[in-house]
Amino acid sequence: MAGDGHLSTPKTGPLRWFALLLLCAAYIQGPLTKIFDFPGALAEMSHFGLTPAPLFAVGVIIFELTAAAMILTGRWRWLAALALAGFTLAATLVAIRFWELPAGQGRTMAMNGFFEHLGLVGGFILVALDDLSRRKGDA
Repeated sequence: MAGDGHLSTPKTGPLRWFALLLLCAAYIQGPLTKIFDFPGALAEMSHFGLTPAPLFAVGVIIFELTAAAMILTGRWRWLAALALAGFTLAATLVAIRFWELPAGQGRTMAMNGFFEHLGLVGGFILVALDDLSRRKGDA
């Protein structure tokens, strides 16, 4: 791993996969929650003005589970990582508009969540870059 520019070596493969699982955790938990509480998923879509809510809810469930599975299995990992980066950025801009909140604890918490989501975006971009580098034979 020293200076090779990649996220893993043969000895760190399981740790690398576990790190990918942690990065994808919200994109596994979220859709499962939506499946088991579909009325809640519909309410969430409606809250953000996404209509028709059932279409958006099902689409988000399928998208998040599929992209997470692609990252964890390595199939088109770079594409899934970029897709989740774009999705997360868009969802963050729609759902966590901390700048519209009055000063106080709520705004601070929303701002922290906003920047935590930007960290996820950066992590997915790094996963995509690493996967593309490996595919070019730089490994």
